[in-house]
Amino acid sequence: MNVLDKYQTFYFAGIGGIGMSNLARYFHSSGKNVLGYDKTETKLTKELVAEGIVITFEDDIHKNIADLNPDNTLVVYTPAIKNLKILNYFNENNFQILKRAKVLGLITEHTECIAVAGTHGKTTTSTLIAHLCNVAGLPFSCFLGGISENFKSNFLYKGNQYSVVEADEYDRSFLQLSPDWAIITSDDADHLDIYGDAETIRQGFQDFANLIPENRQLFVRKGTNLNRPCMTYAVNSQADFYSDDLRIEKGHMHFRFHHEGKTTPFFWEIPGIHNVENATAAIALLSSLGIDMPTLQQGISSFKGIKRRYTIHHFDDKIYIDDYAHHPTELDAVLNSIRTFYPEKKLLVVFQPHLFSRTRDFADGFAKSLSNSDELLLLDIYPARELQEDFQGITSEWLSEKIIHQNKNVTSLENSLELIKEKDFDIILTAGAGNIDRLYDPIVEWLSRK
Repeated sequence: MNVLDKYQTFYFAGIGGIGMSNLARYFHSSGKNVLGYDKTETKLTKELVAEGIVITFEDDIHKNIADLNPDNTLVVYTPAIKNLKILNYFNENNFQILKRAKVLGLITEHTECIAVAGTHGKTTTSTLIAHLCNVAGLPFSCFLGGISENFKSNFLYKGNQYSVVEADEYDRSFLQLSPDWAIITSDDADHLDIYGDAETIRQGFQDFANLIPENRQLFVRKGTNLNRPCMTYAVNSQADFYSDDLRIEKGHMHFRFHHEGKTTPFFWEIPGIHNVENATAAIALLSSLGIDMPTLQQGISSFKGIKRRYTIHHFDDKIYIDDYAHHPTELDAVLNSIRTFYPEKKLLVVFQPHLFSRTRDFADGFAKSLSNSDELLLLDIYPARELQEDFQGITSEWLSEKIIHQNKNVTSLENSLELIKEKDFDIILTAGAGNIDRLYDPIVEWLSRK
């Protein structure tokens, strides 16, 4: 029996987070009473409320909290929350309180879990796998780190034989999972506020890899070194599973997938070399699970992507691309794809650094990546869970000094749109993991009118 079955009510502290909201949707779809708190109202919290989930935005003990029974209520929280009166109340009144990662881990114990880990690419890859499972008619649930354009959600319930999860390395959360199948897309240094150094985060991925019971059920990007046997995948390089012959025809990306001497052509709407790599991993895993190639071809061609993962709009004389990239490696992947397919276009990059610690730890990498633009607008650092007072001197102005660039500006999010309108560009890229998404609708509206 799943220990979660004894709870009738689930309270989420930080319910508006992308990972928390998919769990809230899971329990709500299971007929449980779900409610929660978040600091600010967002498009996602509005959707949760519309679905019937009760959310408050004040850190107070409202009646809906005071009426909860600790015997049948589980409180779920995210480590991003540092201090909350509501959590203090639950602690003082002996409620069961678990981290989000632990709860997701308990769910995966009772399914055949497909987990996607990696410092880059895991959201696209896990969302694609969920879409392919849906096309193949598998009984599955998915817990995604982004909003699927196909599902219009970060959660879908079609059964509980399989679970598709994004395995988050932050706070070592992925070690709580019980994966039967897994993909590791990368093990680059990130979250050094948690891990301390690159070697320690690599050990974290090694520990995750060791959770997979069968060697042929672990798929690892070629070049990622693990101390155990696994299957490898790659693009434009031979591996156990690989893709090549990438080309764009009539707005579609075409590629050929290879395994054991057999070649299958694929095409889809999703641009970017890095996205073909993600598709290669997904096809490798699903074909190993027994899904036939015609079904996978259908699934790949009908995949619409994820919000804020190389979301592209074409206007009469402009192109707008929006992406979640917030690490130098991710920025390189997006910028290199743009330069590959639009080599003559003048590129304006609007980038919002995410976290003072990440900006500090990867400043040289950001400087190198961002120099690959014709015009650069650098927004103020989005602090998320951090405080400026703990990172004296780490600002966007400090980062800008490291960037070799003739056409760069530092600005606030509030003033950025007017600056954008003054720039001369063919392509605009907005990138970052903070609240830069607030620019998305205004930019689309402005370019639609030009």
